[in-house]
Parts: sequence; C-alpha cells; structure tokens
Amino acid sequence: MAVKNKPLNGSSRQGIRVIARAAEVLRALEGRDDGLSLGQIARQLELPRSTVQRIVDALDAENFVVAATPTARVKLGPALVRIAGSIRFQIADAARPYMEQLAGETGETVDLSMLDQDKLVFLDQVTGSHRLRAVSAVGVSFPLHCSANGKALLAALDDTRLERLKKHLDLSAQTSNTITSWKRLSVEIEAIRREGIAYDREEHSPGISAVAAVVRGPAGELAAISIPTPTQRFKGREANLKNRLMACCQQVQHMLGNN
Repeated sequence: MAVKNKPLNGSSRQGIRVIARAAEVLRALEGRDDGLSLGQIARQLELPRSTVQRIVDALDAENFVVAATPTARVKLGPALVRIAGSIRFQIADAARPYMEQLAGETGETVDLSMLDQDKLVFLDQVTGSHRLRAVSAVGVSFPLHCSANGKALLAALDDTRLERLKKHLDLSAQTSNTITSWKRLSVEIEAIRREGIAYDREEHSPGISAVAAVVRGPAGELAAISIPTPTQRFKGREANLKNRLMACCQQVQHMLGNN
C-alpha cells in the first residue's frame, strides 16, 4: 500500500492525537476483566481525567467499551470482539501448526510478525515451555533495525523499497549492542540475504537474543518467524535453533506456495 506524506494542519494533528489516546485507553483495559475506573486510566496514562472521560464516552457510544460494574469502571466491549473475529491472516493460519511444532522441539517461544511500513507488528505467538522465556504481546510493534525479525524483513526487501524505507527509519539505540549506522546495518543485511537468517544479539532488549527468517505470502506479503531466547540459553544453541527455524520456514513456505 503506497502512502503519500502530506503536511498536517492543526486539525489533522489533533485528530491523530485523539486516535492515539483512544488506542492507549483500549490497551490499558486489555486483560482487565474487572475493568478500570476513569481515575485509574487517567493515572496510568498520565492524562487529565476530563480527557479520559471524553474518550471513554466516545468509545462507549460505539460499544468499544462497556460498563464493568454498576459504578464507574469500564472494560473492553463487544464491538471489538466482532472486529477481531473478522481479522484473518493466511500466513498466520498456515504458520500456526509449524510454530507449535517448533516451540515444542525447542522449548522456546516462537513469534510471527509482519512488516508494517517502517516497523514490524506481532501477529501470533506460541509461548515456550521454559519458566524463563521471552514473551512479547500480539499486536505490539518493534523497530526493524534492532530485532532479528525486523532485520530479516529488511533483508527481504528489494533495493528500491529498502532505499525508500531508509528515509523513514530511526536507527536509535535500544541497547549498547544496537546497530545505529546504515553502513553497518547494510553489511549485516547483505549477510542475511546470503545466509537466509537474521540474528539479534541483545540489540533490542538486554538479556534477550533471537534468530529469525522470512516467509512470503501468496500476494508477496512478508512475514518473519523468530525464536527469541534468553541469551544465557541462546549461546551455544544458535546452530540448532537456526536449523530448526529454517526447516519450519520451509514447511510454512511450502504450505503457502510461492516457493
């Protein structure tokens, strides 16, 4: 999907801010079956209570939130269930059984993420069996330049698309290991293209390393399967995790076609 950048006027910026705040309210309510009061939401998001009241009123009008108690608590509403039920990703459906198999073989968490303009978004996750494990929430976004799945997705882009994307990527440091220059990142991208595998060695989060590879959907859409692992278990297991991941991706790609 091509997106043209247009200058934003004051009204457009205000509208974007309202949407962002509404999304923050919905995320604050995630997993809170007992709901939250307006005051609790306001404190958590560091917003004025009056602002939270207006946002919640608008969300309530569309059934995105509903009353959780006869008092002032609210929780996520049924309209979100209806919308979520209509979301299907062919790649996620095809990958799920092989991700479960991979998680069972390795004991590690297995993630599926998708390229979304200048970031990646987690589509699905199978949690590992180890007590100490790496877990990220479905729907959360990660930067491309400092995550194994992000770098795998960058390497899968053609040079023209990659050059366009460079203008929008902020190579900010997340840890002391983060690559923050395009010169170094370009060298790594070329290595990923040769080997078909990408690594994150504590570049996004201290104590977490990962390996990732890409699969392509029938329409050419890009997704990455990754295995994030506590670094203490990752060291010495890289080759095994790489081989199992690549076998998984080959199976998923066979299911999707477009080999």
